[in-house]
Amino acid sequence: MFSGSLVALITPFRQGAVDEKGFEKFITWQIEEGTDGLVPCGTTGESPTLSYDEHKRVIDICIQTARGTGVPVIAGTGSNSTEEAIDLTRHAKQAGADAAMLVVPYYNKPTQEGLFQHFKTVAEAVDIPILLYNVPPRTGGDMQVDTVVRLSQVKNIIGIKDASYDMARPTLTKLRAKKGFLQLSGEDASAVGFLAQGGDGCISVTANVAPRLCGGMHDAWKKRDLDKVFEIQDRLMPLHKALFVETSPAPVKYAAELLGQASAELRLPLVQCTEPTKKQVRDAMVHAGLIN
Repeated sequence: MFSGSLVALITPFRQGAVDEKGFEKFITWQIEEGTDGLVPCGTTGESPTLSYDEHKRVIDICIQTARGTGVPVIAGTGSNSTEEAIDLTRHAKQAGADAAMLVVPYYNKPTQEGLFQHFKTVAEAVDIPILLYNVPPRTGGDMQVDTVVRLSQVKNIIGIKDASYDMARPTLTKLRAKKGFLQLSGEDASAVGFLAQGGDGCISVTANVAPRLCGGMHDAWKKRDLDKVFEIQDRLMPLHKALFVETSPAPVKYAAELLGQASAELRLPLVQCTEPTKKQVRDAMVHAGLIN
């Protein structure tokens, strides 16, 4: 159910508020372009600066817009407070999300045992499929393979989004985790390597602006059409890199604005990217054939 190219959705803002109509339009475009799954309220969705009510509302809009399309929604419901994560995950279940994605708790710096107990507690409190989300550059913590394997035995923990940049982990995890445990890359530039090491897909930043190309690459991978995989990878690689020259999602929101799909507006403490970064993003989009 969760494989191929899933998009880590941006949250459009307009004059400081969530642009609800713009978000609906953006999701509809993503679905029309063939995205395999929608992931609201993750890192790319600027979840740390969404209010509690906004966070829930963004999830609601995504689910309502995708309803009846067959495109699954994995709601970002993570927090560095276990009780808050439970509440957000309960809301996602009640709203009709297909799964919830929970990030490694940030700032607290829990031990590996603390991580295990955190995710286990949420999973036991809410009966919904759960994806772990490991992104050490953002959280300051790194969930080790041993912990992931332990958590894979918890009934409704079904997989992980891994953005550790460690290409050995998919294979090491696959060999020891429960059968069918999903592994999704959280890093576009190494997504092909992740697939080759046993991964199932990618929750992508680049798919915000190149959904058809990202989806096409994963479709080609499933068909083992490696010439097509590498052709698309070569088109997208400069864009993968450009979107992280400055803190994401500033570059990808600028790219979405170039396409007329969303505003580049962010919330402090994030600010719009600099002119040199804008040029790099534009050049990469031209290289990918997304703009002239």
